[in-house]
Amino acid sequence: MNKRLPTAAWALVLMVAALCWVLWPAIAGAESARSIESAYGPAKVQGTPKRIVALNESALDTALALGLKPVGTVAARGGDAVSVYLQEKAGKIGIVGTTREYNLESILAQQPDLILAAAGLNKEIYAKLSMLAPTVVAPHSGLEDWRKNVRLYAQAMNRGEQAEQALAELDGRIGALRAKLPAGTTVSVARWNPQGPILMSSKIFTGQILGQLGLKAPPLAEDLGDRPHSDVLSLENLSKIDADWLFLATLNAKGQETLDAARTQPAFTRLEAVKKGHAVTVDGQVWTSSTGILAANRILTDIEKVLLP
Repeated sequence: MNKRLPTAAWALVLMVAALCWVLWPAIAGAESARSIESAYGPAKVQGTPKRIVALNESALDTALALGLKPVGTVAARGGDAVSVYLQEKAGKIGIVGTTREYNLESILAQQPDLILAAAGLNKEIYAKLSMLAPTVVAPHSGLEDWRKNVRLYAQAMNRGEQAEQALAELDGRIGALRAKLPAGTTVSVARWNPQGPILMSSKIFTGQILGQLGLKAPPLAEDLGDRPHSDVLSLENLSKIDADWLFLATLNAKGQETLDAARTQPAFTRLEAVKKGHAVTVDGQVWTSSTGILAANRILTDIEKVLLP
């Protein structure tokens, strides 16, 4: 995707953006601007944004969970549309790039009044995005409390109260489910790639949810430090993903095929989880790539279906 506009085109963008900043207070009415402290400094957001571009799945998840529909977003990892679990709520939405590369012309075409971006956004791209609309960049990494970025996005969208209510409802559901789960149950989350399996860290979003439920991760998942997942595990090291329950995540719809193929490996069939019939497949876009209120509820639904009799 083309990241760069010609110099003359960017000059025009700057002129249009400046005009919008001058006219916006009158357009927005009496609602005052809010200063949102994001990764690259404060962003001034006026009133309640109407044309939001969400440049990562967490921002899209948050907006949809709080009753807003962004006009643009990026394709999910491994696909050319938004994640399946978000498609119904998202409806018809403009795709303005991927999680790795944005199309600035497509973003401009959406006429955004707020842009929400992930942590680690390139500063050069941030500078250009900020010419188009107030741009809020998440300051917290994927290994920190996932609720921090949700709250920041919600504040930018003028949906702070709704976010707190949704998070409280989620915590209530987690508490109720935790009381029903067998104490001391270990759970392993692995993404099965063509090169081999990788074990997901207990510190990422899904691991945080499972930890709240009182579920335990295998030692390797606890010892990955600031890495979101392990290296590809050889068949000789496959025992490191073993647990009472094994959740195999794939980024496509071929989960059962992946599980069937794994069962042809003797090292896989020797795992205690597999022997007990406790190896199940889950949507990798939710379990290993997403973050947000809707994704958290989807994980809870999967846990209920699998772990509760």
